[in-house]
Amino acid sequence: MTTKTMISLPRRSALVAAATAVLALAGCASQAPSQDSFPPIVFVHGNGDTAALWQTTVWRFESNGWPRERLHAIDLPYPLNRDDDTKPQAGRTSTAEHMAYLKAEVDKVRQATGAAKVVLIGNSRGGNAIRNYVLNGGGEQTVGHAILGGTPNHGVWAIPGFREGNEFAGTGPFLKGLNAPKNAAGDEVTGPVRWMTVRSDNNDKFAQPDGLWIGQKGMATNVTAAGPELKGATNVVIPRIDHRETSFSPAAFAAAYQFITGKAPAATAIANEPRVALSGKVTGLGVDPLDAKTGNFSNNLPLPGAQLEVYATDPATGARTGNALLRTTVAADGQWGPLVVPTGAPLEFAISAPGYATTHIYRSGFPRSSSIVHLRAERIADADKAAPSVVSMTRPRGYLDPARDQMLLDGAPPAGVPAGAGVASAKIKPEGPQRSVAAQFNGERVVGQTWPAADGHLVFLELTY
Repeated sequence: MTTKTMISLPRRSALVAAATAVLALAGCASQAPSQDSFPPIVFVHGNGDTAALWQTTVWRFESNGWPRERLHAIDLPYPLNRDDDTKPQAGRTSTAEHMAYLKAEVDKVRQATGAAKVVLIGNSRGGNAIRNYVLNGGGEQTVGHAILGGTPNHGVWAIPGFREGNEFAGTGPFLKGLNAPKNAAGDEVTGPVRWMTVRSDNNDKFAQPDGLWIGQKGMATNVTAAGPELKGATNVVIPRIDHRETSFSPAAFAAAYQFITGKAPAATAIANEPRVALSGKVTGLGVDPLDAKTGNFSNNLPLPGAQLEVYATDPATGARTGNALLRTTVAADGQWGPLVVPTGAPLEFAISAPGYATTHIYRSGFPRSSSIVHLRAERIADADKAAPSVVSMTRPRGYLDPARDQMLLDGAPPAGVPAGAGVASAKIKPEGPQRSVAAQFNGERVVGQTWPAADGHLVFLELTY
């Protein structure tokens, strides 16, 4: 049975309360688990992303009583897909490699927890791996629920003859195989797993009828906003959310929680912990000789030998308020921490490594502990090397949309950010001596300091929500 649920939500401050209050998925979910039998959840990130994006989702599950040891976010070493899935490509994974990595993680989680089945929650490309594992990797026996946020189940494009070797091609062999009817009703999902998709009504950059966001403006993609839906699944539509918010928003969490448990979460707000301990991994960037602009590509490999310093900062100025809370050399596995920090205190993470800029990442206060505070060292782009300072406002768990969001960067609307939730960062190049600089986005405010690019520094004001 295909079920479609439309969630009507106001934006931001009221969204948190409304996400829980209006969700109505009863009858399409399993019964609520007992306190002793919360199923383990494995979170699967999207193309080019990291496990760190699941941080707020993990916090929301924890805030509703889910045991921390039953929440697992994988970190794919090479998170980008191949241009052609059949052809090896340095620093990228095929669909088969992606599925094998997920299968290994599920096996590890089941062994560690003793659970017969897990819940899989994936964003974007992560959903491709989930579907492939359930259909072709034995996952129909090990997965109870599968939740896909913004997964382009019918392609980012569906044009006969156009890049059909790519896993995101709706007319290509990979998606056609996943979408082949599984029963007489024509369902596209594999039982006995319970399936749910979450999509935007029209604001997902990878579910658009025009090819603007894939560099093909004016080209008909033959894909609509309904592209992420699957016949035979519970299909949830949340107005105005963007591609990443299909997984990382409070409303997406509320939909997932209710689908798994059969009841709405007690809250979508994140509860503070009295003791906050942070840890994670320091990563770098690969070098792509075909990328003439930056030469960089995303990976989640450790950056051994990097130096990491962590400071508490003044919430009003972004200035360091004392000595380093942590000063360490990153080991071969890239891991750092645990570090106990004051609950809610804003922080600066400073990473330095040969071949990289000294990367200053400013974050608002952490309400809860996390083991997936992953930090990436960056390189200065050629176009920015002559700048006095380079400051970027970044939103890993969503996009920036001036038609939808209220935002300021250094006191002004960020320039060059188009309407339509298509970019997740904005950049400025402040002049003058070191000073405070702030990023504001729908109620969250992150304040940092400028640092001189001429001396090899980059600044990132990283939004959490």
